Amino acid sequence: MYLQGYVLGICTGEQMAGAMAMGASGAWCASVFLTTSEAETSEVVKEKMLEASSNQTVRSRSRTGKHSRQLQSEWTDAWLSKDAPDPLPMPLQTMVSEPALDKIDKAAEVGHEGAKKLATYWVGQGIGLVNERITAGQTVQKFKEEFIEAYERLNSFME
Repeated sequence: MYLQGYVLGICTGEQMAGAMAMGASGAWCASVFLTTSEAETSEVVKEKMLEASSNQTVRSRSRTGKHSRQLQSEWTDAWLSKDAPDPLPMPLQTMVSEPALDKIDKAAEVGHEGAKKLATYWVGQGIGLVNERITAGQTVQKFKEEFIEAYERLNSFME
């Protein structure tokens, strides 16, 4: 996705270098940090994200009333089913969904299997590229190394 000179949804340093080579002035990197030890994301959701592929995300209005990309779960499946009620407009849907999702997260954290299946969080399709649990600092270092390697490859085409 492109927004005012920025490319959104970047999960690797190589992608960032590619975006910059195409003229982007910056890159928006969010999903790649959701599985770090510093992230607010619950441990259950972190594990689900690490196992997810890029097509295990869905656009749903179930959290806020506005479309947002989320990790697919039984919660999002239920809200996307043809029998589901229409979500309320923003901010009313948040007032309904967040207390329930907070309880789901707490129950999932203590091992409730049904809650684990319902647990979800905002995430982009790039999550399919995230497959290891590292710190935010290690993520930045990995980005830097991948960016430099890709940048040097791009420069070699100009020689």
